[in-house]
Amino acid sequence: MKRKLFALLMALVMVLSLAACGGSGDSGTSGDSGSTGGTAAEGSLHVGYSLAEDKNYYGPYYDEWSDMTDEELYEMALKEVEGGADELNIYATSSKMLKAKDDFEEKFPGLNLVISDLDSDEVLSKAEIENETGNITADVLQTKDVNGEVFHEYYDNGVIETFYPRDICSHINEENLKYSYPLYASQSFWYYNTEVFPDEQPIHSWWEIIEKNDDGSQKYTLFAKEIGQETAYLSLFASFINNAEEMEQSYKDTYGADLEYTYDASSFNFDVPENNAGVEYLWRFTQSKMTFISDGDELVRAVHNSTADKPALALASAGKIENREESGYNIAWCINLSPYTALLNTESMFVVQGCDNPAGARLFIRYITGGADCQSGGLKPFTKMGNWPLRDDFVDEKNPAKLDELGARTNDLVSIYNIYPNVQDMWMYWLSQSSNK
Repeated sequence: MKRKLFALLMALVMVLSLAACGGSGDSGTSGDSGSTGGTAAEGSLHVGYSLAEDKNYYGPYYDEWSDMTDEELYEMALKEVEGGADELNIYATSSKMLKAKDDFEEKFPGLNLVISDLDSDEVLSKAEIENETGNITADVLQTKDVNGEVFHEYYDNGVIETFYPRDICSHINEENLKYSYPLYASQSFWYYNTEVFPDEQPIHSWWEIIEKNDDGSQKYTLFAKEIGQETAYLSLFASFINNAEEMEQSYKDTYGADLEYTYDASSFNFDVPENNAGVEYLWRFTQSKMTFISDGDELVRAVHNSTADKPALALASAGKIENREESGYNIAWCINLSPYTALLNTESMFVVQGCDNPAGARLFIRYITGGADCQSGGLKPFTKMGNWPLRDDFVDEKNPAKLDELGARTNDLVSIYNIYPNVQDMWMYWLSQSSNK
């Protein structure tokens, strides 16, 4: 309830502020901004809104820190150490962050890194408790936001703040700077068996994933993690609802006929838009037969073991493609699906508000994202198949395709946040009613 009320408040604030300003001056647009569900605020996204100053801020937000060099920040960070802040604490959601410690300390003598490898919930809950008690230990957070929770409930509530180094940001598409400063992006794909389908991928739209044969049987055996427990996947379905017109056009392009609406939303105590192609897709998907497997390696192995008589598709993280070389699996990504393949899941770096090492925190963030010339070495631990650093001066030698060749789009955290709880409720209820459980 708290989240829903907060979402409504945020939407109201943004609509009123846009009206007062006569519209947004931000030329950047998000690929997931077209809302047909009637719940998302229209206009450009606010990275921050100050009621006291009656001002809107858009990402990237540049401040007095943005133009400071490594040398300037290092000098300030050493003074922070002299003042008693002798440890620079990083709360990270990836163990790969631990590999940065020795190199950073060698490059910047006198600064001592303490890196805590935590899961996403721990990173955020620890930072929130420290903020509430005033006993702040963390200086930097690394975390992912796929449904707007971090943006609305931690950034807007003053637990964390953004840092946009202007020189580095000049190498990142502004669309990817709206909500936070990115470390790298990842995504999930549907995998198919290249031995069963040697010529090309078997599907080209999301509608084909749940297609049926002439006899009414399901065309593909589907494998996935339990989507109702996966925030990123539910956020993707929420984006389909927000982009219902695109989903409807995708169906027509795929089958040459108008989409027929079959869902009944009368069981829910919230408004569900009528004739919404994203809702229709959610309904049909929940009624499909699926096998839920929690381990990503097992998901792609199920595809590898599938046959032409029982072709399979599995939804898994992009990095599982490594099983192709490591384990000899006959697997590949389904790319450029209509209306879009996936949403980018961005790992981001934040400064903890009120931390003891504000200069050291920003120096570390510059380092870990490549530094001014992309040669700092900080990105090296995160360079792997399935991760895409977003700098245009980064040479990606790991991935088989560039990010802009895959058909994913930037996440719109405001519109997704506003409907996410309802999408989760629809998924769980309709899945429970499925005869294919």
